[in-house]
Amino acid sequence: MRSRIVLILLALTLMWSALIGRAAYLQLIPDKRLNALQKRQFETVVTLNARRGDVVDRNGHELAVSMTTYSLFMDPKIVEEPKKLSKLLASTLKQSQKSIDQKLRQRSKRFIWLARHLDRTVKDSLEAEMKKQKLRGIGFVEESKRIYPNERLLSQVIGFVGEEENGLEGLELRYNEQLQTANKKVNVRKDARGRPLIIAGHMFDQAPEGNDLQLTVDRELQFVLEQELAQTVAKHEADSAVGIVLDAQTSEVLAMASAPTFDANKAADATPNRKRNKVVTDSFEPGSTMKTFVMAGALSDKTIEPNTRIDCGGGLMRIGRRTIRDDIHKFFTLTASEILAVSSNIGTAKIAFRMGDTKVLEAYKKFGFGEKSGVDLPGEAKGIIQSLPWREHLLANVAFGHGITATPLQLANAYAAIANGGLLHQPYIVKSIKNPETGEVTDVKPKVIRRVMGEVEAAKLRFMLAAVTTKEGTGFNARVPGFPVAGKTGTAQKVNPNGRGYMRGAYISSFAGFLPANDPRFVIYIAVDHPRKEYYGSAVAAPVFSRVAKFAVRRAGLAPVLITEANLVPSADLTGSVERDAAQVAAHPIVAPRPSQEIIDDQTVPELAGLTLREVLTRVTGTGVNVRIQGQGVVTHTIPAAGSSLAARELTVFLSK
Repeated sequence: MRSRIVLILLALTLMWSALIGRAAYLQLIPDKRLNALQKRQFETVVTLNARRGDVVDRNGHELAVSMTTYSLFMDPKIVEEPKKLSKLLASTLKQSQKSIDQKLRQRSKRFIWLARHLDRTVKDSLEAEMKKQKLRGIGFVEESKRIYPNERLLSQVIGFVGEEENGLEGLELRYNEQLQTANKKVNVRKDARGRPLIIAGHMFDQAPEGNDLQLTVDRELQFVLEQELAQTVAKHEADSAVGIVLDAQTSEVLAMASAPTFDANKAADATPNRKRNKVVTDSFEPGSTMKTFVMAGALSDKTIEPNTRIDCGGGLMRIGRRTIRDDIHKFFTLTASEILAVSSNIGTAKIAFRMGDTKVLEAYKKFGFGEKSGVDLPGEAKGIIQSLPWREHLLANVAFGHGITATPLQLANAYAAIANGGLLHQPYIVKSIKNPETGEVTDVKPKVIRRVMGEVEAAKLRFMLAAVTTKEGTGFNARVPGFPVAGKTGTAQKVNPNGRGYMRGAYISSFAGFLPANDPRFVIYIAVDHPRKEYYGSAVAAPVFSRVAKFAVRRAGLAPVLITEANLVPSADLTGSVERDAAQVAAHPIVAPRPSQEIIDDQTVPELAGLTLREVLTRVTGTGVNVRIQGQGVVTHTIPAAGSSLAARELTVFLSK
């Protein structure tokens, strides 16, 4: 008996040791198969979107934010009183009871969405009723919902998101990966019978937030631009209008708008046409604003100087069976500056003929036409430039902005290259990206694409463009009291979208320019599509430029430019008179000084040592002398030296800091 008892005790000891060992093994030793089985039996996973990062303007004002909402789900398997529950849900959610009953019958499913993005009031009301009627089977998940607090402001640029918080347009689409990051994975525990999936009616989970974007845009300037465009569309009964403001030195986008616009919070209600960012996506024939780049090419390759005189044929020129005319005016001889000031088609065409189609095409491509600018916005168009060779009539048309298409962004950026001294930058709208978890901020730096013209030639062209806004120029309505303005008007026939040729009586009126002309800070481009009350760019777009520019300089705190010899901007004076009385100077601060006669009369080099580059150009521009500049700063010496003969009409000026 004792031996049997010992054997039984030994057997029991061995059995319990095996059970304890097995239990220890299962508890302490990892097993992938068992872990997977446990997860499948006791957990379920629900994928939720992470909270999108915020979008703010350059001063930190919110443009797009994500707020907490409550999404309602149901587990049909644990619903005990389906009729009472469906009646309550139908009443609270404003849904049909039939559709809720259909979801309740799906007993095999453990997770069914009932409603997304409910506010706290609905949530609290539903929870109170569930508790009162002792119902179970539903729960809430906290989710974020995209809100655009400024509604219509910058809506085409920012874009919008879909139901699952994925970016569909604009910056929301372009930077979707940075804004959204990874989705949430919510692990919900349950027992072997599937209870309880819902604990206290809620599921919460910590998940990483998306990166925040800070834009280069100024919200206040954006508001003024949009307001002016909307008023212009209404006033002139136009189809639409676009506008853009760039930093002249870096090509940062300070404001960008299309009118009419839409409420980004109700994007589904807006038409595709209103949601399109036309500044970037649409290209059209720009008209006379392109004449500036013909002049840029001609100055760069020494085809002309600002005072080179061109025979404009009395406002009429025949090319084969075609006739080119200058609107209203009938000029016979004009300087290059005057051609730009009065926007002579014939004068510009003749300068293009001197250059030839290859050089005109090269000038356009240097300034970025026919290629994407690289801006960090989706859907950018590159415009159209026809391949060479160009027949003579096509060359003439292309020279004054027909037979070629460009986007508003391309035009503004090209003018910025002239304003900053000849450098074409890549425009950009995101200033920095911030990781909210680490606090790390990645700043976006200005990027130079290429040099498109020399500093001296750019300075000459700025002076020529300043002439456009004098009393004799077409851009007089673009002037801003106290600040010299440089720019160019454009009035282009609108291409017929439904056939060949142009629409009768339909135009695109535009103005492109920058200020202050002597030290550019802002580049502004305005275009109005098919205005029905007046259509010249000088009457429709130039006044809009003036009002937006006036706010921009005031917003930046710029001091008015004092008219002194150091900052005079030479301009064309079609009457030959250069005298200005005090009242005229106050009215428009661009003064046309009398070209220096010192070099012409004496045929000798004047003493230029100690002068700035601007002072040299002021004295030499218009004399017919070809000036080359070496270095930066003030003049140290010249070749030929002061007092030497200028018979060769060539002068090299050396500057040093």
